[in-house]
Amino acid sequence: MTAPRPRGLAASIEARLQRSWWRPRPDALACLLWPATLPYRLLAALVKLRTPAARVLPVPVLVVGNHVVGGAGKTPTVMALVQALQARGHRPGVISRGHGRSGAAPMAVNAGAEVSEVGDEPLLIQRQCGVPVWVGRQRDVAAMALCAAHPEVDVLVSDDGLQHLALARQAELVVFDERGIGNGLLLPAGPLREPVPEATPGNRRVLYTAGRASTRLPGALAQRQLQLAWPLEAWRTGKREAALPLSALRGRPLLAAAGLAAPGKFFGMLGAAGLQFTPLPLPDHHPYATLPWPADTADVLVTEKDAVKLLARPLGATRVWVLPLDFQVPESLVADLSALLFPPQRPKPTAP
Repeated sequence: MTAPRPRGLAASIEARLQRSWWRPRPDALACLLWPATLPYRLLAALVKLRTPAARVLPVPVLVVGNHVVGGAGKTPTVMALVQALQARGHRPGVISRGHGRSGAAPMAVNAGAEVSEVGDEPLLIQRQCGVPVWVGRQRDVAAMALCAAHPEVDVLVSDDGLQHLALARQAELVVFDERGIGNGLLLPAGPLREPVPEATPGNRRVLYTAGRASTRLPGALAQRQLQLAWPLEAWRTGKREAALPLSALRGRPLLAAAGLAAPGKFFGMLGAAGLQFTPLPLPDHHPYATLPWPADTADVLVTEKDAVKLLARPLGATRVWVLPLDFQVPESLVADLSALLFPPQRPKPTAP
């Protein structure tokens, strides 16, 4: 049984565009929209020309971004890289625009912040990684504010910002999921924010978040899976002993809600785990101002991105299970990025 997704004119148009964007070749709608890519291309070129010299920060910067619009796996990649840098003895901080937040000025993200103030993904990163996180429309300004407030930070990771040219960076990581570049066209005819270069620049690396290459660019392969189901309160408090293996939910009537840019990936992993569920796809960054499922729903599965918005919501008799994504980045990629961020210093020449 499939739960109907709330539909309005805007949602219907978005769904039709998404179907067109992610086809392997342009369809009739994409061809019709292709002339509109020309002003988009011109605007992007003007932005590059008018962008002042990139601001150099006191610490190295790693930008995690993509060439396509949302849902390729940037935020899980950021969290995995932050934890990998911590394991190497570094003290990372994170900057983000904070999609959907009410303000534009830079501000720190703390555990008690509201999603409307800072955005769901920055709040999730701060909660799960425990590092300084700042949000701001101008990432370079947010980065300077973070460095001033946290002098102990020795490296910054930018969640998105590949196209934010005002921020200097030592390394870039471009992520693709199984959809690759879709029909290969620029917005609005396709999903590309910018053309994909024939070869990656020297400080750029590529990561495929679905475990297989989906473009012609060489890159590393990440591994992702769902293993545990946490009761929402146990997830909030970190009570690991309350988590169950995903297999323990087999045989139950479940509803799976996902406010993601590409919810089908979440549903696909649930199906691969042998769960029987009713999918409830929601718009990306869905606010959960009200609960989108019937009041008598017994068990609901959600992602961590959804969970941060449900912590303060009354749930009634519904049991909400949080399913963290187990996301593994190859150690070889971490070592490669570390070498770009922290190049070995050349020995000073000795006097003759």
